[in-house]
Amino acid sequence: MLSGRSCHILSNVMSMKVDIQKQTYTDLVVTYIKQCILNGTYKPGTKVKEIVIARKLSISRAPIREALQILIKEGLVVWLPQKGKYITKLTPKQIRDSYFTGGILEAAAVSQSIDRYTPRDIARLTDIAERMKKVADEQEPVEKIAPLDDKFHQILFSRIDNEFVVEFCRRSCQGLSKFLLFRYWIKLYTPHEVYNRHKVIVAALENGDGAELEKELRKHYFDAGERMYVVSQERSATE
Repeated sequence: MLSGRSCHILSNVMSMKVDIQKQTYTDLVVTYIKQCILNGTYKPGTKVKEIVIARKLSISRAPIREALQILIKEGLVVWLPQKGKYITKLTPKQIRDSYFTGGILEAAAVSQSIDRYTPRDIARLTDIAERMKKVADEQEPVEKIAPLDDKFHQILFSRIDNEFVVEFCRRSCQGLSKFLLFRYWIKLYTPHEVYNRHKVIVAALENGDGAELEKELRKHYFDAGERMYVVSQERSATE
């Protein structure tokens, strides 16, 4: 089970004491299901029952159906005809393949967009890397790494002029695998290793070296994919 702190990771997933006046009921259900995935209540392969959520949140089933459609589009939920809706479950090979494919696409797209990154972009990436180093040096909670990693890649995505590549990367290794297996993802590297992995990407971008940037981004994803493959195999063996 994740700590209470980690339930706030990834896109500001909020607690159930949310101010529903600031959210629609559909948003509330999306938040609730994502929180359940992060804290282990909903594991990959778990059936999502509308009636249970309706009773839990004291709302009708209409916004729940809308929320599930959003999560299906994001890839976090799958619908199986005549069976129902389930939290997405990926095989170890699918996880590794998602990192491999996402790494190739993001590396190529970022390197081809290298001239679009501004000094401000590089300064922001540098700042994020230094904040990762601060987490490592001061032994702060490791969960602080996740939102920094998200922001780092969002900046890289921001200059890619190909919405299909960005959407795929967000749904694969940067979103789906990372979110569904967050409690494993957060332990793949030590905070100092995380800092070093991002520092070399910033250095290649700052030097304007497209070939080096592409190489480092591919390495960044391929290595993470292999590690996720190993831990997901171990997880599958114990289930």
